[in-house]
Formats: sequence, structure tokens, C-alpha cells
Amino acid sequence: MAGAAIAIAGLRYAWPGTHEAVLDLPALDIAASDQVFVQGASGCGKSTFLGLVAGVLVAGRGQVRVAGVDWAGLAPSERDARRAATLGVIFQQFNLLPYLSVVDNVLLPCRLSASRAGRCEGGMLAQARRLLARMGLPEPAWTRPAARLSVGQQQRVAAARALIGGPDLVLADEPTSALDSDTRDRFMALLREQCTAVGSTLVFVSHDRRLAQGFDRVVDLPALNRVAPTAAEVA
Repeated sequence: MAGAAIAIAGLRYAWPGTHEAVLDLPALDIAASDQVFVQGASGCGKSTFLGLVAGVLVAGRGQVRVAGVDWAGLAPSERDARRAATLGVIFQQFNLLPYLSVVDNVLLPCRLSASRAGRCEGGMLAQARRLLARMGLPEPAWTRPAARLSVGQQQRVAAARALIGGPDLVLADEPTSALDSDTRDRFMALLREQCTAVGSTLVFVSHDRRLAQGFDRVVDLPALNRVAPTAAEVA
């Protein structure tokens, strides 16, 4: 599909040392700038799917193309560099560095990728501050170590880190699982708003179908996966 942010074809993945596939996806295209909700219960392969899209895992058969580039055609060092330059990831446990300040956590992608830093309008520090302000994090918290923040505040820092430098693709792995409903709903609205503002494609993975409202498209991973649920990983 022309203009696809993600194009998957004939994908089959089995964990190293095994022969039984956990994912078998015939085809999936996601258009650039789309916001897509990928749903599925535990055991359907959601974490494996995100790992393949992010190039952390490489399929033994088939293709996973992100912005036209097949991860399997790159050396490990090339995958690392491309991931830093073009992807933002919001992890379920946020994965902030607890001893770094809030601002320094947000700046990490720009420290790893000169091209990402170069896309920060007004400089990377100015963009980090703008993102934190838009995420509703109070300015006095910006210089605190990440470990001193509440769960909800850490989540907003993780989102700002994923969005800095306008990555082509943002992947979110169940980032709202530890939040109360009000905080969750505010965060979802902010995340979609900011992805729209910078033109990032958003792939949001969750077992909670109630969060699908407002997305351009919903993908049911178990329906797409040709592997029986009992053979899939525990996501």
C-alpha cells in the first residue's frame, strides 16, 4: 500500500529454538499518520507483534516494513540506529531512568539520534519543555529525578520521551494499565492529540477494548493471527 507506515506480508514468527509459530499474519497495512488500536486478550501475541514492528525481533519468514524499510534487511547496528531515529515507544512499565531528571529522561532519544534532535523545533530542550507542559506536568517537577514522580506523572514523561523529535511511528504497549479511569482518559486524549500535532503514526496495543474510542481503526490481532490462541505467547 502506497504511503504505508507499516506493511506486513506473509509474517511467521517462532521463538528461537522452537518450531511452533506464535504469530502468523498474512497481511497488515497501516497508513502513515493513522492512529490504530490493536486489541487482544493475554496470550494472543501482542508483545511479540510490537517487538516485530519495532525491529527488536526479526521474523524468520515474511516481511515487516516500516516506512518502506524491511527490518530483516538491516544489520543489528543499523536497526538500532533506525529505531532511535524513527520510533517512539511507550512501555507498559514506562522504563524511565530513575536517577535522571524528568527533562533528561525526555531528551534521551535526541541524545541517541542526531537526526531526531535536528527535528526539534527551537532546539531539543525547548521541545522537551513544550511537551512536558502540554502533557500537564507542573514545571517544578521537571528537574526532579523520575523516581520521585507519581505513576501518572511518570506515564506523561514516558509519552513526552516517545514524542520528542517527531518520530514517524509511536508504539504504545498497554501504558494505561496502572492508572485510574480519569487519569487514563486524560492521558489517552493527550497522546492522540500530540501524535496528531507532530504527524506520528500511533499503534496502541491493549486488552481493554474500552480504550478504542477515537482511533481511526481497530485491529483484532487474534482474528488476524492464523495461530491458535493456545499456541501463542503470553503477552
